[in-house]
Amino acid sequence: MSLQTTCLGAFPKPDYLPIKDWFSVDHGMTDQGGKVTRDYSEAMNKADAETEALFVRATREAVEAQVGAGIDIVSDGEQRRENYIHYHCRHLDGFDFDNLEARVLRDGAYEAELPVVRSDIKAKGAAFLQRDYEIAQGFTSHPVKITVPGPLTIMDTTVNEHYEDPQKLAFDLADNLNVAIRGLADAGCPYIQVDEPLFAREVERALNYGVEALDRCFHKVPSQVVRVMHMCCGYPNHLDDEVYHKADQSCYFQLADAVDRTSVQQISIEDAHRYNDLALLEQFPRSTVILGAVAVAKSRVEEVDEIVERLRAALDHIDRERLVAAPDCGLGLLGKDLAVAKLERLSAAAKAV
Repeated sequence: MSLQTTCLGAFPKPDYLPIKDWFSVDHGMTDQGGKVTRDYSEAMNKADAETEALFVRATREAVEAQVGAGIDIVSDGEQRRENYIHYHCRHLDGFDFDNLEARVLRDGAYEAELPVVRSDIKAKGAAFLQRDYEIAQGFTSHPVKITVPGPLTIMDTTVNEHYEDPQKLAFDLADNLNVAIRGLADAGCPYIQVDEPLFAREVERALNYGVEALDRCFHKVPSQVVRVMHMCCGYPNHLDDEVYHKADQSCYFQLADAVDRTSVQQISIEDAHRYNDLALLEQFPRSTVILGAVAVAKSRVEEVDEIVERLRAALDHIDRERLVAAPDCGLGLLGKDLAVAKLERLSAAAKAV
C-alpha cells in the first residue's frame, strides 16, 4: 500500500491574477507588506465577472497540477488569497484594513503593516469558503482540503487595539472561525485544516490557551470530516535563504502531547528543511502525522531515493496507516515548475515506500 500524499494549502499563483502574495519576494517588509494588502483591497473592490473567471481558472490549474503530480488529497491552492491569514480576516467584522499599523511579528522574523482589531470579532458567514471548496472540488474526484488560519496565528499577524485579554481574543476568533469551518462541513468538505505556525514560536501561549482555542475551532464539526492542524517552524520571503529565523525544533516535543490529545486527527509538521529526531513521531500515539518530505524554501529538487529513505526511517517510529507524506508547508515560494517537480518526486517516493 502506497503512503498517502497531500498538499498543505498555497500553490503558486499565475501572473494573470490581479492579486499578489503577501509572502512573495520582499513583500514581508513594512513598505511592501502594506502595499500588497492595500493593492488587494483595491483589486477586490473592482472585481467583476472577468476577475471571477480568472480565479476559477487559477483554481482549476492549481488543482489539476496537484492531481497530475500524483497528490491524493489536494488543496484549492489558495488562489484567491493575498495570504491565508488576512483573506479570512476580511470575512470577520472587527478588523480594520484601511488604517494599517506596523508591527514586528513571527518572533522578530520580520516587520509588516497589518490590519487592526478595533471591535468585537464577528463572523460574516461561511459562504466564501464554501464557494472556494465547491469550485475546487468541481475540478477533481480527489478529496479537496480547505485551510483556515488559527487564532494564535491571526493574533500574531494583526494588531489588537480592542481586547484587553488576549485569551478572550483567541477564543472569540476560534468561535467565529468555527462558523466558517462548520459551513465547510455542511458543504461536504472532507478535510479541513487549521494552520497554527505560531504554536512553534509561542509554545507557552499555545499550551496555556492556544490548544483549547484550536479545539474550539472544530466544535460540533461532524465526525466524517477529517480535522487537520498544521504547525511549521516558518519560512523566508525568498528561496534559499539559509539564515532565516525559524522556530526552535524542540517545540514539537514540547507540543506533541497536548496537540495529540485534542480532537484533531491529523497533525502536520515540517521535516525536510531540517530533519527532526524521528523519535518525535512516537509522541503522537493517537494522531496521524503529515510529515514534510520536500522543502518549500529550497530550489533544489529532492531525489526520489532520499525521500524514500526518510519516509522509511519514519516508519520505524509510527504505524504505516498513520503517516502521510507532504511538503513542509505551502508551495507559494517555488513557482509552478519547481512546485510540480517536487510534488512528482514526493508522489513517486510515496508509491515506492
